[in-house]
Amino acid sequence: MKRIEKYAHLDIELPQLPDVLLNTIQSDILQIRGVDKSCDKFQALSMDYPALKDAVFVVYSSYVKKSDHKYEKFIFLGEKGNELCDLGGHDFELYGLLQCVAIPFTEEYSQQEQSC
Repeated sequence: MKRIEKYAHLDIELPQLPDVLLNTIQSDILQIRGVDKSCDKFQALSMDYPALKDAVFVVYSSYVKKSDHKYEKFIFLGEKGNELCDLGGHDFELYGLLQCVAIPFTEEYSQQEQSC
């Protein structure tokens, strides 16, 4: 069975993304979203965690139940996919920090999503 990749050219858009993250994002096991740097919540967090100032993306699991978010790790990435830091759900919640990424889905993934 052929694996359907989620994003078109993710490896080109984020050349420094570690293979394990690339594969789990492409397999739809982990999610990648943009970070909304303009929100007050992000501004406050970046004061406590200076490495976040360069964050462009965050990787997380959409399969973790809300009640278990305190045990989850969020991986923050720079513009080219380089890992900047990881923080746990016990430090903060992602709610209000996420925005869509501008990386298009593959045609196969888009077709699969429409058929469900």
